[in-house]
Amino acid sequence: MTSVETFKFILLLLVAVLGLELIARRLKLPSSAALLLGGIAIAFLPDIPSFHIDPELVLIIFLPPLLIDGAYFTVWSDFKRNIGGILWLALGAVIFTTFTVGMVVHWIIPTLPWAACFALGAVVSPPDAVAAKAVLGKVKLPRRLMALLEGESLLNDATGLVLFRFAVVAALTGTFSLQEAGVSFLGLALGGLLVGGSIGFLVVRIFRHIKQPTLVIMASVLCPWAAYIGGESLHVSGVISTVACGIIFGWYQHDILSAEVRVQGGAFWRVMISTFEALVFILIGLSLRDVISDLDNHSMSTLLDTMLYPIVGVIITVILSRFIWVYATDYLRVGIRRLSGKPARPPSPASSFLLSWAGMRGVVTIAIALTLPENMPGRDLILLSAFAVILFTVLIQGSTIGLVIQLLKLKDDPHPRGLLTAAQTMYRVESAQLAVVEALAYDDAGVLIHTRLLEQYTYRTRITERYSQAPETFSDQQAAHYDVILAAVAAGRAELLKLHRSGQIHDEVLHALESDLDLQEITAMKNRE
Repeated sequence: MTSVETFKFILLLLVAVLGLELIARRLKLPSSAALLLGGIAIAFLPDIPSFHIDPELVLIIFLPPLLIDGAYFTVWSDFKRNIGGILWLALGAVIFTTFTVGMVVHWIIPTLPWAACFALGAVVSPPDAVAAKAVLGKVKLPRRLMALLEGESLLNDATGLVLFRFAVVAALTGTFSLQEAGVSFLGLALGGLLVGGSIGFLVVRIFRHIKQPTLVIMASVLCPWAAYIGGESLHVSGVISTVACGIIFGWYQHDILSAEVRVQGGAFWRVMISTFEALVFILIGLSLRDVISDLDNHSMSTLLDTMLYPIVGVIITVILSRFIWVYATDYLRVGIRRLSGKPARPPSPASSFLLSWAGMRGVVTIAIALTLPENMPGRDLILLSAFAVILFTVLIQGSTIGLVIQLLKLKDDPHPRGLLTAAQTMYRVESAQLAVVEALAYDDAGVLIHTRLLEQYTYRTRITERYSQAPETFSDQQAAHYDVILAAVAAGRAELLKLHRSGQIHDEVLHALESDLDLQEITAMKNRE
């Protein structure tokens, strides 16, 4: 396929994404499942050109921006509070799954070398950041569960990638040192933190001096690749480097980014990330043809006859090993805390079940499977197992996680004790604004020159004070209030368009006033929710 044909094919994939997203919403299916199935269907349509997916290219294109997007919105306080549980999942669960899958595969196929068995385990062990984000972004869970799942999705890819590299080297050379692997992993992780942190702080310093919104947004797009490529070039973890950079950038963005940049950049990033997520699932579906074409010269029926049981065994082991790890470690940690005399709440079976069920695999699994050397023992089994695990976890677990949350009756936490509510915070902000307006509303002679502003800010402060004291009594009034604002905005927009269509105002006037109306509408819609 030529470069022009490749570009046209990508455009067709974007059209397919739009159609599949609409179908998924119409049928109330998870978009990830619809896109994955759509990619499989497209791959086997007649006259579809050969489209080879370079796994290294897929990783470097899609993984950095999707990782930094999750890291950028990480709640740092929740991340720190739950860092122990996050590491138990991101490190412990991935390592446990790798070794469990390896042992089961070797039990089913004793002739397959141990290193190849563990390479298969490393391929299917890390739950995917993209798959998790696609699902978690549409559900509401207790804060601890969200922090654990989101934090795990940011870090576990690094664990899986390192385990995979060591397993492949061991399979090809026949040598493996646990001590060397442990030291190397620690060096990769700490090096990634150092590189990502350095790039993150450098980005913050640079952004303080860039004033043009377009340049700031353009520079923000370069950040994830700078962190990832910088980490990989220095032979440390590019995944951890990207996550560290994203967390630092997200923490300081309130200080270094203007309101205009946040509005424009936020819209741009939402479109870009949504497009990337959709393309990832489409490409995973398309990769099935790559997987089949990469297999040895055997008929499909022969492959299924010889590999069906191992593949089913891998899928079952991947699911059960996560359940075993989550439940065992939940009860173990509570027991250790009680033995040490520390207070410990009993583990929640519902929370443990959801943590166990939310283990969708995706782009990292298929990408690292496709990078296997041609002379790797068991390569065919690893490729088919990787795709089967992705298919099962995305279609079954991803499609049912909303139902599981309902059945388990898991709900978002109430407002944390000791912290201000949104209404109380709003009152503090309005009070600070009123204090400034009161100080500047008079001229040097003491004459009030900003009467309207003083009245406006005084009124807003009184209303927010009353609302902060009893927000439940204002809910109906608040909805009615913003309904009137939205109706006024709609009327203003209709009049503005009428004037433009009749040729009475210039396009520049239209765009300027329409922008004001848009901001009013967005604010009203946000406050009405």
